[in-house]
Amino acid sequence: MKTLYFLLEKEFRQMLRNKGVLRALFIAPTIQLILMPMAADYSVKNIHISVVDNDHSTYSQKLINKIGSSGYFTLTGYTPSYKQALTMVEQDKADLALHIPAGFERNLVRENTQKLYIAINAISGMKASLGGAYLSSIVQDFNNDIRIDWENGAQDDTPKIGVASYYWYNPFMNYKLYMVPGILVTLVTALAAMQSAFNIVAEKESGTIEQINVTPIQKHIFIIGKLIPYLVLATIIFTIGLILGRVLYGIVPVGNIGVLYVSLIVYLFAMLGLGLLISTYSNTQMQAMSLSFFFINIFNMLSGVFTSIDSMPQWAQYIVETFPPSHFIKIMRMVVLKGSGLGDITYHLGAMFVIGLVFNTWAILNYSKRA
Repeated sequence: MKTLYFLLEKEFRQMLRNKGVLRALFIAPTIQLILMPMAADYSVKNIHISVVDNDHSTYSQKLINKIGSSGYFTLTGYTPSYKQALTMVEQDKADLALHIPAGFERNLVRENTQKLYIAINAISGMKASLGGAYLSSIVQDFNNDIRIDWENGAQDDTPKIGVASYYWYNPFMNYKLYMVPGILVTLVTALAAMQSAFNIVAEKESGTIEQINVTPIQKHIFIIGKLIPYLVLATIIFTIGLILGRVLYGIVPVGNIGVLYVSLIVYLFAMLGLGLLISTYSNTQMQAMSLSFFFINIFNMLSGVFTSIDSMPQWAQYIVETFPPSHFIKIMRMVVLKGSGLGDITYHLGAMFVIGLVFNTWAILNYSKRA
């Protein structure tokens, strides 16, 4: 225990001595947590639409007004021909083109049917699919409004199905409630993986690793001494992130805060182990930085921060199961939004612990004491 105590004292003194790094470690996550949730909003709005109205009737004007007042669409073109509307789509001046053919109102009244023509710019797949779905929903609502007008209060004995929906856990569909927990995980990930990866490499470059190697310090004690300081630092940054989430975005975890910190410790056990493993394979800080960025970028893209894991191919989902961030992101959202307890997140905690055990054991075995 004395050996571990002196190692920890050395690590904390070395960490606190570098004021510039400490400021960067605290300021950078704070700025990112303020800016990223505001910018990383995947709800699609301001979809540009070009309209061709060859009918110029009351119903066609009502439909156009309904689309414009929905809050999702911005009318950027009111063209006389469908060809001109398609040209606006080709020039990226419009995301959708809606063609209301001549005789729209007449055919709707006389024949109870009429087709509309929609062209969608599908370069952005998400914007195309959501824009098409929004527009189809508006047209369907417009169709229902017409039917109600035609009934004109008459008695209708036809059975009708009413739907009353409620959004659980996020009733106002506030995207920040979903994004902030995930972004906080990415910030802790970057700190844990990158800084711990630099640790042993810095000892190698400065030459102090040789002095440590000739001492009777056991390998696992040395690794633990390298791991604990960054565990403490990451916990502090995580706490600051929770405070900022509450102050800036009004995010108050529904679940127990203690569950979050228990999960954080298990997560850091895995990620710090990965960072230490990277450092045992790197001879320079440049090598450690390259490997760290490689893993961090993969984690950020595939762990469910910005994209749904369920929409990935099955083989990719199996791979993502081996990523500690994917489990911790799920835990954060379950505890913060749903109020889940330890019993609900047992699988994810167990998966992170097993992954961390593999990384840390690998790091201890791979670290060889050489004079």
